[in-house]
Amino acid sequence: MKHIHAGKVRDLYEDGDTLILVASDRVSVYDVVLPTPIPDKGALLTQLSNWWFGYFADVPNHLVSTTDVPAEFAGRAVRVKPLKMVQVECIARGYLTGSGLKEYQATGAVSGIALPPGLREGDKLPEPIFTPTTKASEGHDEAITFDDVVNQEGREVAERLRALTLDLYTRGAAYAADRGVIIADTKVEFGWDGDVLTLGDEVLTSDSSRYWPAAEYEPGRVQRSFDKQFVRDWATSTGWDKEPPGPEIPADIVAATRAKYAEAYELITGTAWS
Repeated sequence: MKHIHAGKVRDLYEDGDTLILVASDRVSVYDVVLPTPIPDKGALLTQLSNWWFGYFADVPNHLVSTTDVPAEFAGRAVRVKPLKMVQVECIARGYLTGSGLKEYQATGAVSGIALPPGLREGDKLPEPIFTPTTKASEGHDEAITFDDVVNQEGREVAERLRALTLDLYTRGAAYAADRGVIIADTKVEFGWDGDVLTLGDEVLTSDSSRYWPAAEYEPGRVQRSFDKQFVRDWATSTGWDKEPPGPEIPADIVAATRAKYAEAYELITGTAWS
């Protein structure tokens, strides 16, 4: 195998005419990789993503095999098709929080989509919205509008990206709600397998999505989360300026974060994490 790319939390290897995508235990917040790993994170996210790929079996995806990978990567790697990735981060939001809340508070809109006045932290939106961003190789992704995606990819592709993203989010959020989980928002990525628009990277993991316990949901405040928002909130509380290098994560935050990833996996899949 040939190591061809090291991302914030994933490594990519070329193996013949397929690729091996390996999820590490690294954690990235505000586009900065923190120096402390979270044990089992790579395996938990890989296997949660694989479960969702199966759930969305009607949507073309990049998976070739979840088991035919080098032994040292077993459980946290997948064999995938090489895709020509679309240079857009496709984000669906069903609730107002994070950067979407900040943009709304400043402009009354998110990614050019006007929203009703008076919305608060954590409020459910009237309907899910498509709020794409750039896909930065370094630094921070930047919010863009649907029209920006049209200008970059053409209207037909942009409309397809929006429709697929909102469909995945809507179906996934409905399933999760039955399991006691609110998925506030999610990010998905697509690429081209020949002329077929194909779901790649990961889908509805607790790294690419905000997972909230439904029983504790209370709009108007920051929600408790099952995802890396927990680490993000901790990192913010330290006074860190969100620029490299990031702070070391204390042992109690590491343990609590691992437990949150495991809880999310168990709730969604119905399977205990050993």
